Amino acid sequence: MPRIVIAGIELETDEDGFITDPSVWSEAVAKDLAKTEHVQELTEAHWKVVNMIRNYYLEFGVAPMIRKLCKETGFKLKDIYDLFPSGPAKGACKVAGLPKPTGCV
Repeated sequence: MPRIVIAGIELETDEDGFITDPSVWSEAVAKDLAKTEHVQELTEAHWKVVNMIRNYYLEFGVAPMIRKLCKETGFKLKDIYDLFPSGPAKGACKVAGLPKPTGCV
């Protein structure tokens, strides 16, 4: 597995740059991961999406479906793509420290 230095610590990632151990995630890790997704600064709106995704994952063990994400955050899909240009599955889930989603996020 590849390893990268994020927030000053060496982390194991999969081939797409998702950290393999969600328990090592922190806000500092999220900020550095965001930069790998062309998001230079995480705003309150970014954190709303990241925190919803992360909390859902911690409760249910999977990333939320896109409809659930939109409903819970109040954002339209276009808004989420504006926040995370690579999309909810690649961008938002990566920043939230989740493993790469396998389903329809």
